[in-house]
Formats: sequence, C-alpha cells, structure tokens
Amino acid sequence: MPKVYVVTSVHKRYDVRIFYKQCRTLSKAGYEVNLIVQDGEGPEILDGVNIYDIGHPFGNRLYRIILSPLKMYNFLKKSSADIIHLHDPELLPAGFFLKRKNFRVIYDSHEDFPRQILSKHWIYPALRKFVSFLFEKIENRIAKKLDAVIGATPFIAARFKPINQISIDINNYPLLGEFDCVLKNTEESFSRTFCYIGAITRERGISQVVEAVNLLQNVTLVMCGPFESESYSKELQVMPGWRFVDYRGIVDRDEVSQIMASSQAGVVTFLPGPNHNESQPNKMFEYMAAGLPLIASHFPLWKQIVEKNQCGICVNPGSPEEIARAITSLLDDQKLAETMGKAGKNAVTHNLNWENEAVKLVNIYSQIAG
Repeated sequence: MPKVYVVTSVHKRYDVRIFYKQCRTLSKAGYEVNLIVQDGEGPEILDGVNIYDIGHPFGNRLYRIILSPLKMYNFLKKSSADIIHLHDPELLPAGFFLKRKNFRVIYDSHEDFPRQILSKHWIYPALRKFVSFLFEKIENRIAKKLDAVIGATPFIAARFKPINQISIDINNYPLLGEFDCVLKNTEESFSRTFCYIGAITRERGISQVVEAVNLLQNVTLVMCGPFESESYSKELQVMPGWRFVDYRGIVDRDEVSQIMASSQAGVVTFLPGPNHNESQPNKMFEYMAAGLPLIASHFPLWKQIVEKNQCGICVNPGSPEEIARAITSLLDDQKLAETMGKAGKNAVTHNLNWENEAVKLVNIYSQIAG
C-alpha cells in the first residue's frame, strides 16, 4: 500500500475537505493514509486514517508561520512517505526541502493566497501589496518544483498551470447524501427562516445581511460559525437587526444539516474582493445539496452558477435593500423556493458533487505514484 502523508498546520483534524473528503477517499482507494496535524489533541485512528499530532499549535501567528514548516519538515523527513500532500501555504518551504530529498510532494491551494493577502487585517495596509507580490514569487517558485498542484477552484488551478503542468482543480463540492434532509410540509418547516453557515466576518457581508433583516423585521436569520473577532461580534450584537438573529454558535455537521432542513433559503453574500470574486464557497454548494435556494453575490462566476442551475437569486452584496427583496421573494413564494431548491439539489446530484471530484483525486495520485 503506497503511504500518503496529508499535512496541515492550520486546519482542524476533521476538516471537511482534508479529512472527510480527501483522506477517506484515498483510504478507500487503497492508500495507507496518515494525517499530520498540529492541534495538541493526540493521535487517533478514524475511518482507516492514522492521525498524528506533532504538538500544540503556536498561539502567535508569526511563530506559527516560521516554526510550523520546520516542525513538519523534521517530522516528515524521517518518514517513509511515498507521497506528501501539503494543505497550507506556510508549509511550502518544508515542501521545497522535502522535494530535494526526493520525496514526491503535492501542494493543495485552497485559496488564491496572494490576492487574499491584500485584505488581511493583521498586515499593515501599506505593506500588503509588497507582501502579496513577494509571497506569489515564492509560491510560484516552489510550486514549479513540486510533483503536482491541486487548486480548490478552476481559477486557482489555472493560475498554476503555466508554472506546473500537473495542475488540476479538485473542487470542494458536497458529499452526496450528507444533506439529504427531507423538509416536512408544515408551517414550521416553511417558516420565514433563512440561514447563514460559516465564518462570521465583515468581508463576508454579514453586517449587510443583518441590516436587511432589520428592514424586514418579520423573518429569522439562523447563523452558526465563529466570529472573526470579539470586537466584530459585539458590533453585530448592538445592531437593531440582531434581535431577529438566532445565533447557534459553533456547531457540528449534524446540527448544520438540521439548521438547513428547517430553513427556507441560504444566504452567501460575500463582499467584492480579490479573493472572493473567483471563489466557490463550499456553503453555496452545501445549500444546494440540502435543497435550499440561494441568495448569493452577483459576481460573474457566482451568477453563472446560480443562473445556469436556476437555483437562486443574485444580489448586490453591499445593498441591504436588494438582499431584503431577495429574502422576501423566496420566503413569500413557497413554490418558487421549492422549485429553485430542487433545481440546485439536482445539479449537485448529477454534477457538482464530491464523488466526481474524488475520481480526479485518485487519478492524480495514480499518476504521481507511477
């Protein structure tokens, strides 16, 4: 059995893309899968995946960026890995030196990080363009030497294609069946409730959604996920629209499924930004998998997905008034909501699902393993 080491210094051990999708897929395909994390929770074996913990995470971001690659490199260079699969850009230096030791290395780029840097609040604004430029140069130079690059979207994969010919998009589409929630035809099931699931950040347009709820006042927004900061949490909670928000905290996958089962629509109205315009939010497709119509940002790519599949309404994410009108359209017209929800679910069932992406993952591994 070829030995695979899937490595992350940032993500949680049960990360959906890394563990539930990729690690379990590779294990079922006959690989010995070892997931290397840095969370201080100890070793574990789950679903045929060996989880190794190399210690507690660094509390300081700068220490993590500098020291995590060194810790991972020292651990991995002693391994008997056939393929090493890196999931964080900060681990690229480790990948560079592991490649020099003749390991086969894959880089999995979840985001367009050079563009993401341009909106990082913890980087001094005057330095962001320089840091973005410098990071992209380093990322490209190392990616060129690796065995393959996986992009979480076609846009990311296309960016690496001129640098590394073995670059492929493996999209973060839902697992079939995970959100097969049967909506009961009752007043409660079709109450005036919609949901937002994911990180609660300013850049994701949450303030505008809360403003939209306040304009309507006869709807409930169910939200779950971590706040970007304590200060932003307090800012939202003093907004007039917060009284119409049912915040559930950080919940597990089962509760996410239950929230979507009792909602009539899902909202994903990220604000424009270099890392948002070409992104494909996981939650967009999970809403579709659960049979929920979308209220989504009117970025060209998102609009193409929504309009092609006739599964929602696209709005200007900076306009609470447009968001409010879209919410009203879906919550007032149960037939429209059901039709769009079924169309989205049909698109996931036949095309936009992890099972199709899993074939691509196994194929790229077969190619690299020889």
